[in-house]
Amino acid sequence: MSDSPRDDLTELTRALIAHVAWQRDLGAVELLREGSLPAARAAAPEAPVEAPPLEGARGEAPPLEGSPVAAPPSAPSQPPPAPVVAPGYAAAPSAPPPPVARPPASPAAVRPLFVEAAAQGAARARGPALEGPARVAALQVIHDEVKGCTACRLVQKRTNTVFSRGNPFARLCFIGEGPGEQEDRTGSPFVGPAGQLLDRIIGSMGLDREEVYVCNVVKCRPPYNRTPEADEMHACSPFLVRQLDLVRPEVIVALGRTAVGFLLDTKDSMTRLRGRWHSYEGIPVLPTWHPSYILRQPPETVKATKAETWADMKLVMARLGLQPPTRP
Repeated sequence: MSDSPRDDLTELTRALIAHVAWQRDLGAVELLREGSLPAARAAAPEAPVEAPPLEGARGEAPPLEGSPVAAPPSAPSQPPPAPVVAPGYAAAPSAPPPPVARPPASPAAVRPLFVEAAAQGAARARGPALEGPARVAALQVIHDEVKGCTACRLVQKRTNTVFSRGNPFARLCFIGEGPGEQEDRTGSPFVGPAGQLLDRIIGSMGLDREEVYVCNVVKCRPPYNRTPEADEMHACSPFLVRQLDLVRPEVIVALGRTAVGFLLDTKDSMTRLRGRWHSYEGIPVLPTWHPSYILRQPPETVKATKAETWADMKLVMARLGLQPPTRP
């Protein structure tokens, strides 16, 4: 202490101001402003103080009346103690941040329902099967929706959408990749050279082309007959799911790598997948070569590829209890 009371008072005042500023910077106290006290800030994390239960929305402290207790008369000579919330204040519990609003996902961003089911190894619950005119009418509704679909970029170049052909009550369904040039022009799947080969395969099984159901993963022609992109297939997946839910074939033949990989949610090669039974929603699926792949084979391998395809079709016939004609 100095000899002058004025000097002592000045030193004490400076120490008091420094201590109050230190407590304020830590969030322990706030200076009184215009009457009522503001809601308290949370105490410093080094030594949190339990706050009494608060009433009110979102845990906010209600305005309180009164004055804060004065700070100690001198600054500490040792490292500062943990801050203490002054009486009349309460440490407000931290509230969780408000949920961030997100726009609804576009169809192209949604994983296909049947891929999710395959990944989980469980079939989705389906309602009772529609029969007779009710099934035909329900498929027509989907067909009309496909005609008006603009969910992906394929809408920009298409001439016609390509929905399906054949019998909506068929026991056997063939699923390909997507329409080609002639399919885009006519609006019907498998009408070009690959479709003509598929018709010969179907005839070799002792069936007529109108006895089976034929469709594709995507309903619009990809430019230059390229492989459909993932987002294009995802955009079309709800249509295919609903088609198969209505038709409910006993057996599905997946034609080519794109249809097989998309239906079964796998990246395995056709060499590993074909000739073996798989499952989609409890329906047996047999992968085989796409007719266009057979047509692209060089002379030295085309015979073997046709033989493999026919071996696959014999597995399908055995599953359905069909007898091939005398001369396949």
